[in-house]
Amino acid sequence: MLDVTDLEGGYGESQVLFGISLSVNPGEVVTLLGRNGMGKTTTVKTIFGLLKPRGGRVSIGGEDLTGAGPHRIAQAGLGYVPEGRQIFPTLTVEENLRATARPGKWTLNGIYDLFPRLKERRRNMGNQLSGGEQQMLAIGRALMTNPRLVVLDEATEGLAPLVRADIWRCLERLKAEGEAILVIDKNVDALARFADRHVVIEKGRVAWTGTTPEILATPEVKDRFLHV
Repeated sequence: MLDVTDLEGGYGESQVLFGISLSVNPGEVVTLLGRNGMGKTTTVKTIFGLLKPRGGRVSIGGEDLTGAGPHRIAQAGLGYVPEGRQIFPTLTVEENLRATARPGKWTLNGIYDLFPRLKERRRNMGNQLSGGEQQMLAIGRALMTNPRLVVLDEATEGLAPLVRADIWRCLERLKAEGEAILVIDKNVDALARFADRHVVIEKGRVAWTGTTPEILATPEVKDRFLHV
């Protein structure tokens, strides 16, 4: 589905990524882990064409889309839930959802079934929502593109524990329904309930990869690469 090989990138004269390789197969949940500033968001932005790659390859469904613009990446089937949510503040919940809608499995009613709170708030403006509601809206907006793969950057950053639990339940349900997901977050124990594989980044390089049973059986990975 998504294959990233030896990806290099950065900002201006500063190189941040040094040969990142990862893949996500249909129906699979893969996590991108690492401490702050290690290159996770840079990796996602480079995949989505928001940053120009300096080397390597990005392939979606077997098609080489290295360096393609964000619109082309979205057309190829990647849905993006960015860090900071970036919903449209002066549109209503329903307008936010309809703005990205493409034909397919996910409809407005499907999103409201997944997130009943959004149905209750459907006439509220984006800037009238709580942080948790904004994150639900950002996920719903990405799903309304009917993507082949959903990418979530900092899925639960800054959210209250109860809201965070709601987001995890949502992702577990998406996994059960066959959605492919690439997720950045820090909560390994929560991710381990439904993720298949994990990619750990350290200083712009892949430091460790493995399955959920492997990362749970290797506490030194968390101690070395994930703890502040």
